[in-house]
Amino acid sequence: MLTISIAKSTQDFQNIATLADIIWREHYIPMIGLPQVNYMLGKFQSVNAIAHQVANGFEYYLLQYENVSVGYISIKKETGVLFLSKFYVLSEYRGKNIGREALIFIEEKAKIYNLEKIRLTVNVNNLKSIKVYETFGFNNVGSVVIDIGKGFVMDDFEMVKKL
Repeated sequence: MLTISIAKSTQDFQNIATLADIIWREHYIPMIGLPQVNYMLGKFQSVNAIAHQVANGFEYYLLQYENVSVGYISIKKETGVLFLSKFYVLSEYRGKNIGREALIFIEEKAKIYNLEKIRLTVNVNNLKSIKVYETFGFNNVGSVVIDIGKGFVMDDFEMVKKL
C-alpha cells in the first residue's frame, strides 16, 4: 500500500536527500556521468536546497510503500500548469504501481489547483522514463537545454499532459 505525505521537516528533507543520492547515482551516472550527478545532487537535492525550494513554492512529498520510504515527488503551481519537478522511485520498488498511484495523486493536485495541464522535463537519454510518461498521456513538446553552472547543462525534453 502506498502512502503519500507532504515533506515539511528537516528530517523529511534528509530522507529525500538520502533517497536522491541512491536513486540519482544508480540511474543518472550512466547517462550524464558522476561529476554532473555530484554537482546536481548538491545544487538541487541537498537538505538546504530542498528547504530553499519549499520556501519558494515547491511541494515535496514522500512516497512510502508498506511503511518504507521508497521515493519522492516535487511539484509547483505555475500559471495554468502544474510543474512536476521531481519524480523518483527506488529501482527495487518499480513495477509495483507506485508510479501509477503517484501520477494519479499529481493529477488530483492539479485539478484541486484548477490547473489544466501538467508539465515536466526529462533527460533526452532517459528513454524508459520517456516511454512511461507517454504511456500516461504526456506528449513531448520540444527540447529544453538549461545551463546549470560549472560547465554542466540539463539536456531535456519538455513533456505535457492536458487534463
